Amino acid sequence: MEELVGLREGSSGNPVTLQELWGPCPRIRRGIRGGLEWLKQKLFSVGEDWYFLMTLGVLMALISYAMNFIVERVVQGSGIPELKVILSGIVLEDYLDIKNFGAKVVGLCCTLAAGSTIFLGKVGPFVHLAVMIAAYLGRVRTATIGESGNKSKQNEMLVAGAAVGVSTVFAAPFSGVLFSIEVMSSHFSVWDYWRGFFAATCGAFTFRLLSVFNSEEETITCLFKTDFPVDIPYDLPEIFFFVALGAICGILSCAYLFCQRTYLGFLKTNRFFSKLLATSKPLYSALAAVILASITYPPGVGRFLASRLSMGEHLRSLFDNTSWALMTRNSSPPWPKELNPQNLWVEWYHPQFTIFGTLAFFLVMKFWMLVLATTIPIPAGYFLPIFIWGAAVGRLLGEALSVAFPEGLVAGGVINPIVPGAYALAGAAAFSGAVTHTISTALLVFELTGQIVHGLPVLMAVLAANAIAQSCQPSFYDGTIIIKKLPYLPWIRGRKISSHRVIVEHFMNCTITTLAKDMPLEEAVKVVTSTDMAEYPLVETKESQILVGTVRRAHLVQAFKAEPPSSTPGHQRCVQDVLAGGCPTEPVTLQLSPETSLHQAHNLFELLNLQSLFVTSQGRAVGFVSWAEMEKAISSLTNPPPPK
Repeated sequence: MEELVGLREGSSGNPVTLQELWGPCPRIRRGIRGGLEWLKQKLFSVGEDWYFLMTLGVLMALISYAMNFIVERVVQGSGIPELKVILSGIVLEDYLDIKNFGAKVVGLCCTLAAGSTIFLGKVGPFVHLAVMIAAYLGRVRTATIGESGNKSKQNEMLVAGAAVGVSTVFAAPFSGVLFSIEVMSSHFSVWDYWRGFFAATCGAFTFRLLSVFNSEEETITCLFKTDFPVDIPYDLPEIFFFVALGAICGILSCAYLFCQRTYLGFLKTNRFFSKLLATSKPLYSALAAVILASITYPPGVGRFLASRLSMGEHLRSLFDNTSWALMTRNSSPPWPKELNPQNLWVEWYHPQFTIFGTLAFFLVMKFWMLVLATTIPIPAGYFLPIFIWGAAVGRLLGEALSVAFPEGLVAGGVINPIVPGAYALAGAAAFSGAVTHTISTALLVFELTGQIVHGLPVLMAVLAANAIAQSCQPSFYDGTIIIKKLPYLPWIRGRKISSHRVIVEHFMNCTITTLAKDMPLEEAVKVVTSTDMAEYPLVETKESQILVGTVRRAHLVQAFKAEPPSSTPGHQRCVQDVLAGGCPTEPVTLQLSPETSLHQAHNLFELLNLQSLFVTSQGRAVGFVSWAEMEKAISSLTNPPPPK
């Protein structure tokens, strides 16, 4: 049908196809085709490659600008501090918008592709991704069933998303749910408990099932298998060493948290670095990456840092139950030129160093390198690196004990050998738990390894580390909130600041703008136009100031536009007339008394995710308390001004 079939009548003699001969509007189509041919000849007379080069430059500029715009706003960093702020009731614009999902995924893939060079993980970004999907699915559900926006339902989806984000990284639903509760919730609803477990279990099961389908595993099993002895995994005197390891991890966590927060604050206040991070984030990231890559280069200094191992291989080697120091006591295996997956522990040994030298060098170098890496503005998780660092601390102590007691500990006539991998397990849980102020890391190591035989000593190590860290330093995520100056109420429970003695009357804001029912409409219009409050307290009369409810600014503006003030003889319109005309008011269901303590007010703000509360005395509106007043009161207690 597409063969040449003849000549059109009146044509120049060029053969045409059957489709052109019988097609609709042949003259118009022929005219358009001729015009396009003329335009093509004129445009491409200077060379068609110039136009494509220009198009390439413009498109890449648009893509680059869009990526920078998105990345600089929402996708850099971990994401957990911002999520804590959202769950406390603060709305962060565009943080949970699904359009940022792609940029976060691409940035996280680039971070993970760097491997142990950058030494960053994916827990925080995965939580952010899961919460973005949860928020989007919540909006889809609302639109599908035709239900109006419900804030409590939205929070339920966000809490479940946070649990799924942790559990799908480690295939650990129990610790994933508990970790998300400890890190991101000051108060937790039992109603959300089973929802989080259901979603986390589905995610963890699917994650491990995909490994079976991909022939990576024969069946569903733990991520890091261990071969610790089960009959007598540890002897009673070893409990002391586990508790000592927890204390060491607690002290080291305080040093790490202090250095990390101090350096991050230095970058914020230093004129050069703050300008560099504000205008040239890619340049700062490139400089930091070059420094880290030059140190971790395997043929160079990296040979003493086990830099050829990936993050997962670091954990597999550190959880090894054999003693490397005893294995290399009478032999000196050469440093392999290529990585041997069957003997990962050899990466921690070098003929010029001992096992203790490489582990100590790894801890010293990775300490400051990790502090530097956490300041790079890229999507990255910070939990897995501190988890590995803590495992190295425990491994170092375990190797030292295995050398000190080469035959093992003798108790009751039975010799029990030292298992260095068990101390690595306890060190990972203790250090990461101390940095994040969580206890669920003890459960996490059991789910990762599939063994719970060291449950009691690991839990004791985690408790000892947390006791030291929580008394000295804020958690990693709380410290980030402080440095970024995100709106978040400080934690006062457990502090010796006498919050019960301070009452609301001491720190409330007495400057309160009220609208009385008998207020003239002209005066009410002046109040609304001269202030920018979201809602106004409504009182009965100017004299009594009895609080009867609140009215939103948007509703007032709409009512004023619908009924502009008019001066009718004999009757002066007032706010009561606008309210009677249909302007909605809301009752004040919760209010504070001037005698309410700071501790009680703080608990109410945290429990109900409040932003402000009115203060009334015998029904009269005398002031209000917002986050600003709460933060100022807590700050004056924790850092009292010097006596005059």
